[in-house]
Amino acid sequence: MQKTVTNKSSVSQFFSGLVRNQMFIPIIALLLLVVFNLVMDPSFYAITLGHNSAGDPVLSGYLITILDNGSELAILAIGMTLVTAASGGQDISVGATIAIAGSVILRVLCGTNPRPEELQAPIIVAFLVACVVAMLFGAFNGVLVAYFKIQPMVATLILYTAGRNIAAWINQNQLPVVTDEGFAIFGSFIPGIPIPTPFFIAVACMIIIALVLKFTTLGLYTQAVGINESSSRLNGLNPKVIKVIAFVILGLCVAVVGLIKVSRLSTINYSVIAKDIEMDAILAVALGGNSLSGGKFNMPASIMGAYIIQFLTTTLYKFNVPSDALPAYKAVVVIILVVLSAPVVKERLSALGKKLKKTQHTAKEVG
Repeated sequence: MQKTVTNKSSVSQFFSGLVRNQMFIPIIALLLLVVFNLVMDPSFYAITLGHNSAGDPVLSGYLITILDNGSELAILAIGMTLVTAASGGQDISVGATIAIAGSVILRVLCGTNPRPEELQAPIIVAFLVACVVAMLFGAFNGVLVAYFKIQPMVATLILYTAGRNIAAWINQNQLPVVTDEGFAIFGSFIPGIPIPTPFFIAVACMIIIALVLKFTTLGLYTQAVGINESSSRLNGLNPKVIKVIAFVILGLCVAVVGLIKVSRLSTINYSVIAKDIEMDAILAVALGGNSLSGGKFNMPASIMGAYIIQFLTTTLYKFNVPSDALPAYKAVVVIILVVLSAPVVKERLSALGKKLKKTQHTAKEVG
């Protein structure tokens, strides 16, 4: 009797610890999607090796699509996580800023001729210029939030509204086309390597942010500001600078995604490029178990959340859900996550856990 009660107590403690783990929600979401697709259509997991128009080997399949498109979202999730943690709010202008960054890249590469026979500047130069521009816009958002005390969503609403018009203005409403084959590599495949290039770019970004968080105090300072701005100020930190830095880093992530986006088509559509991607980036942060009100964060969980969101999107497309209906499905996920992370819900779940633990303890004493 005593042994049975002890075993039940151990199992209860194990599951209690598992539920409290920040990775619990994304892992459960991933398992649900995996099982659903496995039951509905096992061919969802089929991967085939073929060749592109240039004769290079490339992998194809729904999982490769998730890896490819999810990498863009994973890069954005890195910056969005830092912004959320530091400011307790989200940047809703990332889609428009991606359009600006992509437009800048095309402008530098094409110059005044929308269809040049040769590139007017090296690709690395165009990318670096886009990084500077995107970081400046990120700093603009950060200043509005940190120094003018404007709520992040309201502050970034300015670029959300005007950003695509700015992107079109940069190229005088023209649609530049880059014919250089080397430029297309960033959004497709490296010759001879069958895995999409965006995945390698995302891995590089993950390694860089991991090193930054490990060997600098950025992560600690960001969380300190998000948890208690006043307290962090008393401890010698400058919350305003930390918030601006977070937005600047997000701007850098935006520039990387902008390069991938315009590389895919070698041109740009100002009104469509990265449309609604800000919702996916925010949802990735939430799905990673991070509080949308700021404070502690888990970067690997956010990155995992990004690929899960793309998993969900690809699944919906697989079963012919209209693109116009996708935001509605994702909105349901947002509602569930927000409810689960609400303080009231957490308090009740905690109280229920304590009650069960007390009951088991009483049973153990009786036994």
